[in-house]
Amino acid sequence: MKPVANIPQFAHVRCSDCPIRHRAVCSRCDATELDELEIIKTYQSFRPGETIVWAEDQMEFVGSIVMGAATLSKTMEDGRRQMVGLMTASDFIGRPGRERAPFDVVAVSETLICRFRKPDFEAMMETSPHISLRLLEMTLDELDAARNWMLILGRKTAREKIASFLVMLANRQLSLAQTPDATTVRVSLPITREAIADYLGLTIETVSRQFSALKKSGVIQLDGLRSVLAPDLDALRDEAGEDPPLD
Repeated sequence: MKPVANIPQFAHVRCSDCPIRHRAVCSRCDATELDELEIIKTYQSFRPGETIVWAEDQMEFVGSIVMGAATLSKTMEDGRRQMVGLMTASDFIGRPGRERAPFDVVAVSETLICRFRKPDFEAMMETSPHISLRLLEMTLDELDAARNWMLILGRKTAREKIASFLVMLANRQLSLAQTPDATTVRVSLPITREAIADYLGLTIETVSRQFSALKKSGVIQLDGLRSVLAPDLDALRDEAGEDPPLD
């Protein structure tokens, strides 16, 4: 596989210096545990559109997205396909103890994964309570996010759905940058408007109209098709009907 541009530099990055260190599954690890992870980790890069893992395939690895983004999707028996999740930097791919992948995971931008062979990672979980605890925290956060997303899809208006999607991305970016109190944020959109429509259960025409409406109201500023500036993040949260994150 041809390396993705700007990714080879990570081949020599130590775990302690990783840009997702404070949010990833290893965030609670001490120096000794990080040294153990150094021994068992490898990096793999993917280009946009490449499949990281197919649903029902044997999962031979687990890992964290270091940079880039990937979608989770499911194909039904009649061929219909639904995007059910969006993974960005620091999100964890795979489930220890589970043999097969439940969803297709596909890179939607240049993506780098810090990966571990599943047997090695599972063995380390038994000796490192810090990893097990952090993975539990991440799993519970994912459960909370899924429940919140049910509310978004089931009860919110199209305008609120778009605003909620932007707030979700903004919160992730601010957390990764360790600037949770920022009031202005430029949100990078990792997926197309067509994919956003699929994710939110809307038509692409509705998505475009709502982006334009939020722009007209001054809540956002559009910078091309893949970048949105929220000059007042609280105003965007108000449009989404959401409170600021607790952490």
